[in-house]
Amino acid sequence: MAKLAPSILSADFGRLAEQIAAVEGEADLLHLDVMDGHFVPPISFGAEVVRAIRRRTRLFLDVHLMVRNPDQHVAPFVEAGADGVTVHVEVCPHLHRTLQRIREAGARAGVALNPSTPFDHSEQVLGDCDLVLLMSVNPGFGGQQFIPFVEGKIAAARGRLQALGAACELEVDGGIKPENCRAVAAAGASILVIGSAVFGSPDPAASLREIRRRLKGAS
Repeated sequence: MAKLAPSILSADFGRLAEQIAAVEGEADLLHLDVMDGHFVPPISFGAEVVRAIRRRTRLFLDVHLMVRNPDQHVAPFVEAGADGVTVHVEVCPHLHRTLQRIREAGARAGVALNPSTPFDHSEQVLGDCDLVLLMSVNPGFGGQQFIPFVEGKIAAARGRLQALGAACELEVDGGIKPENCRAVAAAGASILVIGSAVFGSPDPAASLREIRRRLKGAS
């Protein structure tokens, strides 16, 4: 069954510790979207927020750098407690070197692709990746609708990973809800990032349990 990664971007930051505690027993990891106002329009939070979250949870912290210059941010976020750091292929002219820096800093390395970026843009570095993240919305804002063509991209990416013998996790982020989670997992996703469907609910833990219930039988 796919792992579930609630996205902190959709949480109430005025009650952040409480919201993390609410999903602690149901989530497999936490997804943290770091945005710089350049690669994507909004600004979200920096390494000090990750440090504060690290003090509140033992869950794996999956940091997604939606920033224009990821190399300068890798070390601060790993030092703050990130267990994994994912960078975008669209902003990394030396992607192999960036992924090596993440691993040398002591974190798992991931590469993210926007919806319109072909999966084969990541193939040369799969041996240096622990995770490939496929965006299923255009990055920058929570609460968007899943882009339909991404479901086929997930299936094709899963096929390529298997054909190449790559052991990467295949994470999907954007517009995932109880209504479509099973289709996304069945297409080949091994990690589902879920934001507003969890933290927009009055009972985030119950929302995660409902998604797990719907995932039963998906492969």
